[in-house]
Amino acid sequence: MAEQPKNNFQGGRGYRPGGRQGGRRGGRPGDDKGQDGKEGSELTEKVVFINRSSKVVKGGRRFSFSALIVVGDKHGKVGLGLGKAVEVAEAIRKGGDDAKRHMVKISLNGPTIPHEVLSNFGGATVLLRPASPGTGIIAGKTVRAVIESCGVKDVLSKSLGSSNAANVAKATLAGLQRLRLKEDIYRARGIAFVPKAPVAVAAA
Repeated sequence: MAEQPKNNFQGGRGYRPGGRQGGRRGGRPGDDKGQDGKEGSELTEKVVFINRSSKVVKGGRRFSFSALIVVGDKHGKVGLGLGKAVEVAEAIRKGGDDAKRHMVKISLNGPTIPHEVLSNFGGATVLLRPASPGTGIIAGKTVRAVIESCGVKDVLSKSLGSSNAANVAKATLAGLQRLRLKEDIYRARGIAFVPKAPVAVAAA
């Protein structure tokens, strides 16, 4: 289970895990709230976003929370889940369970991705490009949480359009699901795939 942010609400102000208190929208991606949690099957769990909503009733306000969680094994499998509850800890637990139930396999080319991909979800657009070894992950914290969880180590990315954390995370996951290795494309078309032999360099 990921480390739970402290439930510290005062004066009707929202809580931003790992950061200062904010407005009614609660936490935003970019705050340092992604703590890795180890599961029995070596899964890492990260809290991407926590949002607080309130309902005005006769006795006052009733608060509820939603948590967006990403889970991955850092070997090509990743899942995204949303949990809702009246307590932050319970919302995180539900989100983690939902993410584990919806894990998908991602096609990777070693430490990077096999090709460039542009994906959309809602108003969010995410561009992912392969990078040479040693580049690292050039991405915002929402995109980084998803990419790191599936095991990518070198990638270039750009988030366009909406900055909504849920849409950006879902756009990133949708882009990763569209990745295909060359041999998989050949196999789907019924063509035999023959890897190219390395070119020998003649000695001077």
